[in-house]
Amino acid sequence: MKTRGLPLVASTIAFCLLLLTVQTRSQSSAAADLLASLTSPLQAALARTGHVALGLWSTYREWKDVRAENIRLRDQIQGLRVSALRLDETADENRRLRQLLALQQQLPVATMASEVIAREWGGWVRSLTINRGRGDGIGKLTAVITGAGLVGRVAEVRGGTSIVQVLIDPASTVGALVVRTRTQGIVEGESRGTMRFKFMARDGVGPQPGDLVVTSGAGGLFPRGLPVGRVRAIDNRGSALFHYAALTPVVDFSRVEEVLLVVDPSGGGDVTVFFREGDR
Repeated sequence: MKTRGLPLVASTIAFCLLLLTVQTRSQSSAAADLLASLTSPLQAALARTGHVALGLWSTYREWKDVRAENIRLRDQIQGLRVSALRLDETADENRRLRQLLALQQQLPVATMASEVIAREWGGWVRSLTINRGRGDGIGKLTAVITGAGLVGRVAEVRGGTSIVQVLIDPASTVGALVVRTRTQGIVEGESRGTMRFKFMARDGVGPQPGDLVVTSGAGGLFPRGLPVGRVRAIDNRGSALFHYAALTPVVDFSRVEEVLLVVDPSGGGDVTVFFREGDR
């Protein structure tokens, strides 16, 4: 089959060469016109095909360049976002540290700065671990505060770290009073990770929602006037000896990063005035 087709191919090639020879010798001859009429559509089709192929290739190259540029830009944007987050975190840390330093300089009691390095969770924050310990002269029951108010007290001291019992721990109790009414009582942690203020029922004005509760200073463990929480609701038990008020802590224990340790609480007087107005 392949051998039989060779003469036909050879004849076709010879005929084309003849036509080209005739066209070359006489541009105005009938043969040249015939050849032109036969080859022009083919040449036009080849030209169009070439233009299409060139356009497709150019489009493909441009698409590859655009795709590579998009990938580069996405990586660059992601890097910028990470850098922006780091800058925001650094700025927020600087703001917290400046506020804590300002509070440390203003308080009439001796304090030591420390950093929270771990948290114990149990549905809520049960305790905090800080990077100060026995080597820094920290003892048990040392009061721990932030710029918002009281965090809790040191419950366990190790060589270079300490465990802080936060106010919402069920075993935590703090002597406190209501700023507006001067009602005395005890702030107790609850098993649900909340706090309540236990006070004696009495005639006259009692605590109301929104009232600020601060440390009373009784016993000398905490300075007087450290913000503890705000009254959220009153549990009026009628003629019972004690009433209870649900409290919202002034400190968000899950977000505490830096704290101050009150290493000498004596002689400080009432420190309520030294805390930020927005937290009172």
